[in-house]
Amino acid sequence: QVQLVESGGGSVQAGDSLRLSCRAASGRPLSNWIVSWFRQAPGKEREFAARITRSGYETQYADSVKGRFAISRDNTENTVTLQMNSLKAEDTAVYFCAATAAVSLPYSSNGYPYWGQGTQVFVSS
Repeated sequence: QVQLVESGGGSVQAGDSLRLSCRAASGRPLSNWIVSWFRQAPGKEREFAARITRSGYETQYADSVKGRFAISRDNTENTVTLQMNSLKAEDTAVYFCAATAAVSLPYSSNGYPYWGQGTQVFVSS
């Protein structure tokens, strides 16, 4: 088990940057988990944004954020970070970090048993 806590959300203008952090507040260290960021915009389903493997050597991104977002991890600090650059209004959503032990590296939210409470990102155009 792991309890996840996100931070770093806020309100910015289009073109600005934000950095989100996900840390393991309790339970097994974050280094034990594959971690993904998902986001959910108002009235829409939760969607995959980015993923990083346990070692941090492999990352994957949704097409909508590729080239603008970067996921990284510091296992010594027990954190996973999502650097979001060139933000657009359509990036407005609640962002969640999620953890799984599944080696299948799921893209679906169903593959992640552990979730943070979410952090709001609002991008004005």
